Amino acid sequence: MARVRYGARTEAEIAAARTASSKLPDIWSTGVVAVWESDPDAVAAVLPPPLKPGSRPLVRANISKVDLPGYPLGAGSVAVAAEHGGVAGWYPLVMPMTHERALIGGREVFGEPKKLGEVEVERDGLVVRARLARHGIAFVEVRGAVSGALPIPDPVQKTDFYFKFLPAVDGSGFDADPVLVHCVRNEKVRKLEGITGDVVLRESMYDPVADLPVRAVVEITIGEKTSDQQGRVAERVSAQALLPYIHQRYDDPQQILDGPPEGSV
Repeated sequence: MARVRYGARTEAEIAAARTASSKLPDIWSTGVVAVWESDPDAVAAVLPPPLKPGSRPLVRANISKVDLPGYPLGAGSVAVAAEHGGVAGWYPLVMPMTHERALIGGREVFGEPKKLGEVEVERDGLVVRARLARHGIAFVEVRGAVSGALPIPDPVQKTDFYFKFLPAVDGSGFDADPVLVHCVRNEKVRKLEGITGDVVLRESMYDPVADLPVRAVVEITIGEKTSDQQGRVAERVSAQALLPYIHQRYDDPQQILDGPPEGSV
């Protein structure tokens, strides 16, 4: 009988897939990072417990392109500075990706708030423009001119915070208590330049980062970097405490209750 592709894989095939994923070469991206100081009350308002605001009310936009062979990828995020258990890090609110493959592992394994979107990084000489867009709205745009080379920073470890959960089958909350994930990235940079410019936030009902206004631009850079990542469950969290924030993950929270019409499957 011919191989049935939906059938079970052998232990050897599963082991080979794990080995291949653990030996990926460094993948370098070119990206713009903009950090700005925002309204402290707005930053605090988007943080589900037990996350707490960081020492400064900072917001960070990452807008990158990755030249994967035959599979160019745009990847972005908008995150706010946060703290948990003495660990300083970032809590991403939205992470647009240009391909479905980049969504799946991040959402299902780590609980990353990834969504399909448009990610653009353009450079013409010294002029740089980068944007994140969904539903035809460029809700974050960074634009400016390269001001000069910056020292290459030492390798650094950064932490992002995610909430991993499964909406309940009956629509009553979650199937089990959600978990708070610490995702640790070891980042290396091989090129870094400063940008003199600004950050434009546009109104979007789907990605309302305009609620985190730019009070003062802290820094804008463009650089080439690579990183790995490892996640761990820091703690189980209160389902009741997280439920009011579940809308952050979806364009329409009702969509988690959507199912196919009766008789359509």
